[in-house]
Amino acid sequence: MSLPVLLPKYLPQLQAFEAKILANQTKIEAWFRAQWGNHTPPFYGSVDIRNAGYKMASIDMNLFPGGFNNLNPQFISLAAIAAQDAVERACETAKSMLIVPENHTRNTFYLQNVYALSHILRSAGFEVRLGSLNPEITEPTEFETALGNTLLIEPLLRTRGRVHLADGFSPCVVLLNNDLSGGVPEILQDLQQTVVPPLHGGWTTRRKTAHFAAYNRVAAEFAELIDIDEWQINPYFEQISGLDFQEREGEDVLADAVARMLAKIQAKYDEKGITDQPFVIVKADAGTYGMGVMSVKSADEVRGLNRKNRNKMAKVKEGLEVTEVIVQEGIYTYETLHGAVSEPVVYMMDRFVIGGFFRVHEGRGADENLNASGMLFVPLQQSFPVSGSSEAAQEIADAQSKRVFEHWDAMGVPNHVCGDNPDCSSNRLYVYGVMARLSLLAASIELESSASV
Repeated sequence: MSLPVLLPKYLPQLQAFEAKILANQTKIEAWFRAQWGNHTPPFYGSVDIRNAGYKMASIDMNLFPGGFNNLNPQFISLAAIAAQDAVERACETAKSMLIVPENHTRNTFYLQNVYALSHILRSAGFEVRLGSLNPEITEPTEFETALGNTLLIEPLLRTRGRVHLADGFSPCVVLLNNDLSGGVPEILQDLQQTVVPPLHGGWTTRRKTAHFAAYNRVAAEFAELIDIDEWQINPYFEQISGLDFQEREGEDVLADAVARMLAKIQAKYDEKGITDQPFVIVKADAGTYGMGVMSVKSADEVRGLNRKNRNKMAKVKEGLEVTEVIVQEGIYTYETLHGAVSEPVVYMMDRFVIGGFFRVHEGRGADENLNASGMLFVPLQQSFPVSGSSEAAQEIADAQSKRVFEHWDAMGVPNHVCGDNPDCSSNRLYVYGVMARLSLLAASIELESSASV
């Protein structure tokens, strides 16, 4: 699979940025190793990246990723080694895992994601079973996934300080693939088991603005490390609270924030000689699935929203009311795949990139949210190798400096034909992987900070 095509107008800026990253690979990887010595990465995560050529940055970080079914199955065995490291970090003696999925069992594509995630963990050598919070599941029940696989989902039970299944299955690691948008259920509170990601990482308490506040710190340090303008990798943002979209409360405050942000972006565009029209993304500060998101190019667009758009912004998943939003600098996605706009989504376990895909949407523009109905997923055909035991974790991290998504031959030797050519697909994907790991590092700092609150 070839990479998406970038708008020719901004290709020179992208090539210059990529060349800068490639020239500093050794320094970058040494810096990441030092960071992971001081910060514990989340168990897993996925990062949405936007690439305008003159700017490339993470725009969202999901701590409870779905979409494992969209990864290239060719690299499951490689992802399994990263999973071994992640599980060992959570519980050194773990031999089994209990996954707590989302409640929406009617979504067969989500179930396919759970199946793929389970397969990765089983390939890593762990017994894996599924315990549901869904009150409708009162006995072990088989579900069919979108591709016809079968999942057995059982009721999650609790006895004293441990959750378990009816036959007593109660491992030391409980893996959440449920983002807790509806709140933290009592059954999961104060457990004597290791819960990953931690409960305070769920949308009940987590805020996107907290993540990007941590990202500010990471981006500033990284930009200084390789001598680039921090703005190239970091979108401006601002938090606005006290909103009620249905009652139009806080409308003027939001409009003023949009105006400030647009002016700030325009000033940077003027400095860089960029002729694009600035835009901002207004989205719920807590939530996922692309809900509660709108793209605006004028403050007037958030004043007097029609009923349809007020309803769209008022509530997100689980009916959670939106009272806080992040006003984030919009980054154009000037990458197209077969003529449709696309953006890379990178998946990680522990501190390792394990794969990804391009989110493609034929019905959306370069300034719109692509995480919407009608999107398609194109798996990456190259992946960086993860081989050996957890003892080889340092060796794996060193391999990142060679190629993040690159396919190795049967002898495990990386293909060096790319050299320092930024147009080579492996090098382009390496840069995506660096951007994703910056967001992963920010997430680790974010979780450390919220754990103490």
